[in-house]
Amino acid sequence: MDAETIPQDNSKCSTCSSRCGKLEVFDWLSDLPQPGGVTDVVEVQFKNTRKGFYRNSNQLKLKRGDVVAVEASPGHDIGEVTLTGELVLLQMKKNNLNPSSYEFKRVYRKAKPVDVDKWEEAKALEHETMLESRRIADRLNLNMKIGDVEYQGDRTKAIFYYIADERVDFRELIKVLADRFKVRIEMRQIGARQEAGRIGGIGPCGRELCCSTWITNFVSVTTNAARYQEISLNPQKLAGQCGKLKCCLNYELDAYIDAQKDFPSTDIPLEADEETYYHFKTDIFKRLMWFSSGRDSAGNVVMLTVDKVKEIVELNKRGKKVAKLTSEFSASVVKEIDYTNVVGEDSITRFDEKSKRSNKRRKNKRRKNTNKSNNGSNTGRNRKNDKPSNSSGNKKR
Repeated sequence: MDAETIPQDNSKCSTCSSRCGKLEVFDWLSDLPQPGGVTDVVEVQFKNTRKGFYRNSNQLKLKRGDVVAVEASPGHDIGEVTLTGELVLLQMKKNNLNPSSYEFKRVYRKAKPVDVDKWEEAKALEHETMLESRRIADRLNLNMKIGDVEYQGDRTKAIFYYIADERVDFRELIKVLADRFKVRIEMRQIGARQEAGRIGGIGPCGRELCCSTWITNFVSVTTNAARYQEISLNPQKLAGQCGKLKCCLNYELDAYIDAQKDFPSTDIPLEADEETYYHFKTDIFKRLMWFSSGRDSAGNVVMLTVDKVKEIVELNKRGKKVAKLTSEFSASVVKEIDYTNVVGEDSITRFDEKSKRSNKRRKNKRRKNTNKSNNGSNTGRNRKNDKPSNSSGNKKR
């Protein structure tokens, strides 16, 4: 068995200045008695994606969630214990680390209130330090982007995470940063996917980015993944917020590859007596293939099953041509399932409607009221418009 990294909630914890849920490890041995002398190595987590393994040489009683001061170069750093016991060795094995040859640093002590206060002050400076370092790099005309800054717990060292497309000579930058912030500077290059995971965001699927929630090891993604899945090669839709191909293109790739193991090659045309048919599109899981009589146009499109296509290809290899593809070898159209409203076939407002009699009475009252109002308005208009007529006998003198 191996320790499993599982996605947790992305809420900020009390000891971490950023999301650390994707590095949470489920300790499935926590409720079991641990035999004595298993291991004195503990796993300590720092900001976001940085973890380390340290030896508890002072035999402190540490448990998950304890804030500890650990050895650093130089000084000390502050982190949170995330794993203890036998699972630490399994985590090291998972990360391809050999406990016998690994150079462990020590756990000094549990963090004191003074250590935590100084650590919090250092974390409060990280954002402003990042913005200032970007301005300094821009003044030095360096083709790089500083994406994040992490201060060490004792505020004697700062790690600057940056991305760059080419090699950058930042020797002058280190001198300026060290003189400006009065700390030891360490530059660490990361990729575009790692930067997106540190910053976070919402993907086009409406959920939080996978790289910022649960992905810890980034696998290369190529355009072949989109070709296997019959996805349109539109760079605007295939690229993620990091500017690279989306990691989710690999999620269902194995299922598509397994389903297409016995599919004929799409480069092979189908020879008929009247004309040649070329591959147009494929429905992989329904095992249907469409062929068109035009190489670049969708004219006279025929739908065939995979088995029929393989049969035609074998006939063509023998030098035989089929008469027509539309009759003998055409596949029956797959009927789509129509979903009906079986829960409530009536209107959803049927519970709000009253009996028919009450509706009729209401309609009759409305008609009577409208008729009365119309008659009253008409008579009022007639009276207003009526003028006394001057007869011939009542002339003005």
